[in-house]
Parts: sequence; C-alpha cells; structure tokens
Amino acid sequence: MTKMASTLHFVLVHGVGGGSWCWYKIRCLMENSGYKVSCIDLKSGGIDSSDPNKVLTFEDYNQPLIDFLFTIPDHDKIILVGHSAGGLSLTHAILKFGKKIHLAIFIAATMLRLGFWTEQDVKDGVPDLSEFGDVEDITFGNGPNEPPTSIVIKKEFQRKLAYHMSPLEDSTLASMLLKPGPIRALQGAQFKETGHDNDIDKVTRVYIKTLNDRIVKPEQQDAMIKKWAPADAYVLESDHSPMFSTPFLLFGMLIKAVASTQIKLDLLDQRPLSEH
Repeated sequence: MTKMASTLHFVLVHGVGGGSWCWYKIRCLMENSGYKVSCIDLKSGGIDSSDPNKVLTFEDYNQPLIDFLFTIPDHDKIILVGHSAGGLSLTHAILKFGKKIHLAIFIAATMLRLGFWTEQDVKDGVPDLSEFGDVEDITFGNGPNEPPTSIVIKKEFQRKLAYHMSPLEDSTLASMLLKPGPIRALQGAQFKETGHDNDIDKVTRVYIKTLNDRIVKPEQQDAMIKKWAPADAYVLESDHSPMFSTPFLLFGMLIKAVASTQIKLDLLDQRPLSEH
C-alpha cells in the first residue's frame, strides 16, 4: 500500500474574545504561498454564538479545537499556532493529540506546562492591566458574589493596549468584532498529563516574543520561556497583535520555525541507531 505524503497543516487559534478573523492577514499570506491553513473559533469566539457567561469550563471552551483536530487525517503534520490565551488551548491539545502535532508555536501567548496551578503561574500567565486603570468590562453572570464569567477591554482602551503599533484599519476592525471572553473558563485551565504516549515535552515548541506588548508583558513572556523552555524563541518588535502590526515578519517567523524544526528532526533521524 502506498504511503501518503505528509502535508503541513497550520491550525491557528485566537486569544480571549477574538476569533478566526484575527488571522485574516496570516491566512492570506499562507494560502498564497501554498500552505494548508485552518482558523478556529473557540466556544463564544468569532462567529460562535455561545454566551461566554455560560462557558464555565476550559474543556467546554476549547472543545471546537479538540473536535477539529479529531478530523485531521494522520498524514497531516499539524502546526498549532496560538496567540495570547490561545497558548492554553495549544497545551490542552498537545496533551490530547501529542502524536499528531508536529510543532506548537506560541505567539505572545500563555505558555504554562499544565496551566494555572500556582500563584506564580497566574503572575506569569495572566495579563495585569491594573496600571492602566479601569480598562475592562467585567460581567458576573452567576451573581455578584461569584467569580466573574466574562471580560473584555473597553473599546476606548483597546487600541492603546492591544493594537498600538497596528494599522488603524485593523484596530477599528477589532473594535467591531472583539467580544467578551469567558474568563471563568480560562481561569480554570488546569491540566494533567495523561500518560507516556502523550508526553507533553515530546512536542517541539517555539515561542515568538513581542517586545512592545502591553497585555502579556515581555517580563511575563521571559518568565514563561525560562520556566518551560521551548526549542527556540524568536523576537518581534511588535505590540500584542503581530498578526496585524507585523504580519509579513510574523509569517516569515512561522515558516522559519517549521523549517528549523524539520532540519533538527532530520538530523536526529540521521544519527546512528546506538545514539537514539
């Protein structure tokens, strides 16, 4: 039986309140260059009509990604790309589909090995916007005495915080499409390793750091990189949203990350059997 050729398949995952629309520039560049790419709307994100105040567990929130990965044929080499809180979605997927995932790329993203288990995890991985004042609209969907259920940056602060180096057209688009994100579900992102076959450290990871980020600050990114070191770390002179502010450079880094990973894997395959 003839073995099917492997196909690189990029799967792009948005952050809090975003959607597949966030990737329109990167998708265009990828498809015009001949790459296979899919953009996911997580539950309550993008065109998904779910109420974020009723999405209360991370598993529920991330289910669209998990369902989609189940449908990808085994001969596809999956390149997972996550932005911001989308990094948590990547980690969750790695634990479930370790053998299917060729590479995971974290862009200004929460990269915590097993999610939020300690105060330090929260300090490193959760944006702290308190220095900017009252900049978030918070909804307490389960009552004022319960934890908040959704959150979104107020429109008048979105450009200043998330898109300050991005074209005005893109920050305007984002202000029209950004939705409250299910913060209760995200805060509950705690993962457990499921066994040897899906060892989370077997999947190659690359981190793309954004030097002018006001959401996930550079020092937070550095802390996560140091704590759970990726195979490579690249740097962009970007705000929190390089898919808008530096799309060509970001596209180049994504392709470079894939090529670099493949070269390293090829070198490993060429070692004598005694060294494997």
